[in-house]
Amino acid sequence: MRFRSLSLTVTSLVCVLGACTTTPGPSLPPSPPAPSPVADVHALDRFYQQKLTWGACGPFATDEDSAQAFRAPGVECARLTVPLDYARPQGDTITVGVLRHRATHPEDRIGSLVMNPGGPGGSGMEAAARLIPRTTGNAIGLRFDLVGFDPRGVGASQPRVRCLTDAERDADRAEYRGDGTTHDSAAVWSAEARDFDSKCTQRTGHGAELLANIGTRDVVKDLDVLRAVLGDEKLSYLGYSYGTQIGYSYAEAFPRNVRVMVLDGAVDPTQSQVDSLVAQGEGFARSFGLFATECSRHPGCALGDDPARAPDVFDGLVRRLLVAPAEAGGRKLTYDDAVTAVIEAMYSRQLWPSLSTGLSQLKTGNGSGLLRLADAYYERGADGRYSSLQDAYYAVRCVDNPRLSDPSAIAEAHRRMLATAPFLGGGRPDEGEPDVCANWPVPSTSQPHRPIAPGLPPPLVISTTNDPATPYQAGVNLAAELGGGLLTFDGTQHTAFLHGSTCIDINALAYLVDGTLPPPNTHCPG
Repeated sequence: MRFRSLSLTVTSLVCVLGACTTTPGPSLPPSPPAPSPVADVHALDRFYQQKLTWGACGPFATDEDSAQAFRAPGVECARLTVPLDYARPQGDTITVGVLRHRATHPEDRIGSLVMNPGGPGGSGMEAAARLIPRTTGNAIGLRFDLVGFDPRGVGASQPRVRCLTDAERDADRAEYRGDGTTHDSAAVWSAEARDFDSKCTQRTGHGAELLANIGTRDVVKDLDVLRAVLGDEKLSYLGYSYGTQIGYSYAEAFPRNVRVMVLDGAVDPTQSQVDSLVAQGEGFARSFGLFATECSRHPGCALGDDPARAPDVFDGLVRRLLVAPAEAGGRKLTYDDAVTAVIEAMYSRQLWPSLSTGLSQLKTGNGSGLLRLADAYYERGADGRYSSLQDAYYAVRCVDNPRLSDPSAIAEAHRRMLATAPFLGGGRPDEGEPDVCANWPVPSTSQPHRPIAPGLPPPLVISTTNDPATPYQAGVNLAAELGGGLLTFDGTQHTAFLHGSTCIDINALAYLVDGTLPPPNTHCPG
């Protein structure tokens, strides 16, 4: 998942391919999300019995990155029609974009493997297309149709959530908001949040009605329609990060429709939004410390040769950006974007060299390297266009979580987070900032709870010991809650399956084929 900032105006960090916990969740009574009722279940027959029209994927591209991904050989795309509101299945409809790559050994085909990369707001179509080279020749490529879908409101799905224009998002990132000490700062931030909420309602097709039905509660209903339309009696599912929330929510709603389920980079269903924020802060701080240690071993490290002092050195390096953003190839690098660049690099050790280079450049006044990392986080293309990730992230977060509007609770959340990860603070007090969801135009539909899924086959949960976005304990907790198996990756990155670990891949592929869980306490080295 993305890093869960409580506000819109501070570093609004979100993860594409983890929210999380480092301690067991609170002892909560069973309290699943309120279902969206269906007046007549037979009214859904026309959706479950529809036939998809598969064709070229080019017309489904929404930006340069998806256009490039959709040129993968052998992919085909279609639109799945679903109710806008499952409580009114005879009413308006929307479409969900779907991409498929067929099994190369159809004689040994098991079925479809449907995947979601997380976010919320990540494109499952693009992610599936990019996974094809990693699945060629293994059990997925040979025996499954690999299927990715863009959840309602995301990417190629129509209508798409739209809040800010590309120019407005550039301006929001470049804006200098001061040190947060002025008396009117809370009022300014509140006005910005209300303006954002209003734009989301006005610019999104079907307006508030789509925003009310954009959450995970409704995505899992779309997923069950997709399962049936693909011709699968039971669902085989791969979910990364927020995709694990889609997975366990589907398991609650349709436990007997599950064949196998791999959940990598778990979201803890029992954890509050605030506790998740604090746990993620701890995770990113730990990963930053590991990065600083690695950097210190190389001459010229911009953070120096003492990892213990790295947070202070970093603060000294970027704090000047609060007053004077750095030049970055015709654009400006702000403090918030510099912090975002660090967050982006913590998702994968492969990005650490880029972060080292960017920090060294910043010492000379050049912000280009860090801005490229921040652009990657926000999914801004070289042409200046943004994906739907950020807008969809807020839309889903605001209906998936109870509202947090108590200023003292927000202040306490920031205090706890900054106590463990001071470099995430944005260089100014945040106590006056409201949660962007506080005045969201529609009510939330979910809350933290212990999942109940009677008859669910044991899922496989993969958790990484130094995952910054979905800390390890979240996976431990989710496996226990669902009665599943836990596979541990001893590494420093966000998610592990099909990301280079032969040990993880062997165990997870075996599970996908025949449902066999790895032995208890299985650890894979990083």
